Amino acid sequence: MTIEVETKDCSTVSDAELVEMAELCADSPNAFKKKLLSQQTEQWVLLTIASEARRICGFSFCSLERIGGTPSLLVGAAHICRNTKRDVILRTMLTDQWRRAVLAFPDEDVLLGTQINDPGALEAYKTLTDIIPRPNHKASGEQRAWGRRLAKRFGIGPSRYEDRAFTVRGAGNPAIVLDFASATPETVPEDVRAQFLELDKVAGDTLIVFGWAMLEDLEQLL
Repeated sequence: MTIEVETKDCSTVSDAELVEMAELCADSPNAFKKKLLSQQTEQWVLLTIASEARRICGFSFCSLERIGGTPSLLVGAAHICRNTKRDVILRTMLTDQWRRAVLAFPDEDVLLGTQINDPGALEAYKTLTDIIPRPNHKASGEQRAWGRRLAKRFGIGPSRYEDRAFTVRGAGNPAIVLDFASATPETVPEDVRAQFLELDKVAGDTLIVFGWAMLEDLEQLL
């Protein structure tokens, strides 16, 4: 069946949708409760929902805004179901968000920023440029500054953020991440997996990750 995607204003999200979204991710290590999802509707502008046969199979809270003047697609709590279509669902949702980004920010490159705690979630970045952090790369001062900007935007205090490692130390609360697990985790390179070994997922540790969508690639979506 076809994956249908809708991006809507968070003010229009129904109670029934929140319940279905909570049920969708209930078995995930990053299970988002209904109360948390309701809070996300107050913290983000948009919600992208993917459905198959009228059942939600993925969702992503997000906003299009400028961070320090730079066009950005920022993602809050997001979850993609663990079925065989997970890659297609993620790609379809991102395509809808990127189309909105190129309309909102014509003639500009756009940054994607989010928090993740599983290397599989880097699937969202596979078509992007200059992904930070990445293996065998020493981040520049400007790249570390970008991490701090995003941490501030995500409501993370400086005492919890390690800017050289791009690591958020959890406070015992559920991590607000793009929750995506690869169907073939064994294919993820060892040096990529190593970036996540020191994260205490139970405590809510995450990595802040960002990368750039180039204008020439975004224009192809129009």
